[in-house]
Amino acid sequence: MQNLFLKALMLFLLVSCAATKEKDYVFKSRKHKKAYINSYNKSLQLWDVPYQEEDIQTSFGKAHVITAGPKDGPPLVLLHGMDATSTMWFPNIRALSKNHRTYAIDYLNEAGKSQSREKSLSKEETVQWYNEIFDHYKLRKLDIVGASRGGWMATLLAIQPNSKISRLVLLSPAQTFKGVDKAGKASSALLLKIFPSKKKLDKTLETFSFYPEKISPVYKTQFFLANKQAKSSSSFLQMQPFSDEDLQKITIPVLVLIGDHDVINAEESLTRAQKYLPDCKTKTLKDAGHFLSIDQSEAVNKTIVDFLK
Repeated sequence: MQNLFLKALMLFLLVSCAATKEKDYVFKSRKHKKAYINSYNKSLQLWDVPYQEEDIQTSFGKAHVITAGPKDGPPLVLLHGMDATSTMWFPNIRALSKNHRTYAIDYLNEAGKSQSREKSLSKEETVQWYNEIFDHYKLRKLDIVGASRGGWMATLLAIQPNSKISRLVLLSPAQTFKGVDKAGKASSALLLKIFPSKKKLDKTLETFSFYPEKISPVYKTQFFLANKQAKSSSSFLQMQPFSDEDLQKITIPVLVLIGDHDVINAEESLTRAQKYLPDCKTKTLKDAGHFLSIDQSEAVNKTIVDFLK
């Protein structure tokens, strides 16, 4: 079932990317982009802390970064999940930015405010892109919290020689320790991407969240528009579980959290993390799905803050 899911996703993404001819590699039209950005701005108002938005020029395009927290606080980078953007941190940002200077980065080549000059980036280019952002802010040592696809990206950064990362927090990281656990159920996200509708949105949120009613209607709208009005990114095709050798390169402290109703990860993920990461803590949160940062935001926030201390 998992192989069938990945093959279907690969075919859809390749067809979608092949149809892209215009300079904007993400949105289907200027009208769609304007509507999405308006929705993004409304979701960002859910952040209940002061924040600043900045655009950083890099070799691969514009990186959009949202900063919050004390300017002299230790740096904490936030990497969001696929199609989620940095606005997804609205249930967590107050706790995470209380003592840390947070840097929430929108990923390139999908709905958000970052803007790429290329249709896609290789893994090596992705690492370079993030490091250019870190260098811009003069971040020598930093902690990272990565959710879902952001967890995979954070792990990719952590296995690099001379990594700047001091501590790593992975919230149900996708394709990191194993493939999709319940590919059949997770395929609702693929169907939402191919045939976007409010009904399929509800189905996807019910699959990925234990408490979909906790998701702000404002954010739901943004997430829906990301699937309806933006083209698909092929970045997911690069994401394969890391080898034993790669995982063993990560000697820094790592925290891995998953939900007990997670469709992406299961206990097998935690077992592999504990086996190959020399300094690893794991935890399964009760009554939480893949969107555990929303389902159990208080527990997630406390666990992360305690770990970062």
